Amino acid sequence: MEPARSEMSILPNGKGHELGEDMCMPMKTMMEEEQFDDPDSTLAENIEFLPNGEGKKPRFTDFEGKTSFGMSVFNLGNAIMGSGILGLAYAMANTGILLFLFLLTAVAGLSCYSIHLLLKSSGVVGIRSYEQLGFRAFGVTGKMAAGIAITLQNIGAMSSYLYIVKSEFPLVLQAFLKGDTSSGEWYLNGNYLVVLVSLSVILPLALMKQLGYLGYTSGFSLSCMVFFLSAVIYKKFQILCPFEEYSANSTLAHAHSNVTVNHAHSYHNGHVMVDDSHCSPQMFTVNTHTAYTIPILAFAFVCHPEVLPIYTELRNPTQRRMQHVSNLSILIMYTMYFLAALFGYLTFYTNVEAELLHTYSRIDPYDTLILCVRLAVLTAVTLTVPIVLFPVRRAIQEMIFPNKTFNWIRHVAIAVVLLTFINMLVIFAPNILGIFGIIGATSAPCLIFIFPAVFYIRIVPKDKEPMRSTPKIFAACFAGLGVLFMIMSLSFIIIDWTTGSGSALGGH
Repeated sequence: MEPARSEMSILPNGKGHELGEDMCMPMKTMMEEEQFDDPDSTLAENIEFLPNGEGKKPRFTDFEGKTSFGMSVFNLGNAIMGSGILGLAYAMANTGILLFLFLLTAVAGLSCYSIHLLLKSSGVVGIRSYEQLGFRAFGVTGKMAAGIAITLQNIGAMSSYLYIVKSEFPLVLQAFLKGDTSSGEWYLNGNYLVVLVSLSVILPLALMKQLGYLGYTSGFSLSCMVFFLSAVIYKKFQILCPFEEYSANSTLAHAHSNVTVNHAHSYHNGHVMVDDSHCSPQMFTVNTHTAYTIPILAFAFVCHPEVLPIYTELRNPTQRRMQHVSNLSILIMYTMYFLAALFGYLTFYTNVEAELLHTYSRIDPYDTLILCVRLAVLTAVTLTVPIVLFPVRRAIQEMIFPNKTFNWIRHVAIAVVLLTFINMLVIFAPNILGIFGIIGATSAPCLIFIFPAVFYIRIVPKDKEPMRSTPKIFAACFAGLGVLFMIMSLSFIIIDWTTGSGSALGGH
């Protein structure tokens, strides 16, 4: 049996023990284990890692994980699944079915490879912290860069999720209750609703000490998205193209037809009819919007800040076991993404909007099934926030309190401050959320492509893999691909801002 380790108590989610146990530990044993001990420790940061001396395999001594394989898959799948699934049908309409399938498959494969680089780097140094991989590769600069990128990326994601709650939840309630937007009822006010959801649902879940406890809510969140997918497939066979749009005022529809020329629509008995010439699927399409869909798909599998925390809590952790968790999660999301995009596209074809559920509302805004689907998507988005918040809390702990023992007061304070800040952004400065598009276009490629590649190149010893070895050449090319995606995303956002076209869509 291994002797107790004093530094375990300083991990944000590690297990503490009595000081008396450390006093009985032989000094030699402590020094031997500190080489692979807690990455948060100041001592551990100052010890130069000796890779695999005498054939010894690095051991993870930071935390004894107890989360099952299935719960880990739920958590990682929930981290991958974002509101971007609602825009994939629009992406398919601008690429065609075959090109979309090729791009989605390529991105899924690249995400698996990126996680492979993270896990292999983690196995070399024996630590499972994104920030500490940065420290091992580039010292304090690398640690701070990883922590800041995770914080900015995930705050942007959480802000977008809560903005969806603020804007969509009142509309769903209004449709269910047949309410009037001018009634002034508090429960139809998005600002009140987002605060209520944050306090009653998100905050209690965000206070969980370990990520594994969120496996049940992650499973429920994914079941909500399965319900969404089932409804999209069902509606494909219920809505026939050309479809008839909902029109509450026939006169208004006729008046609109007199001043608007739209070759995709015609008018019949006061209802907007979609032209059947737009009701055939395209296998391969290239248009002015095609280039904008590439960054959307590139960031469709963003989950890298959550990979190592989930790895930390995995029961019987090995690199191969965690890779299986990642591959299975990506495969499940890949299947759901493709089916949602395919059936959404085959329902509306080129008439699909950037937000799929809004397209259904054009046919019947009071459709009970679609209202239930919108409520399910809101639930899924809400339950994703605690998963996304966890790496931010850990990153702040690593950057500001690197050698502090776990403390519930500090733990609660960080979560409350983060949620308060995000709520204030969503309520008082929603226009600022556009800035997170720039942040996401910068931090997401770093976390998905650039950091895993450069950390791998720096961490894996040259005697094992020389700089000109095939794995490191692939890693360097992978980092270059990330730089390319960053340039593309920033360019499209700048073009949108200057032209006001609004073509660049959020992907996650």
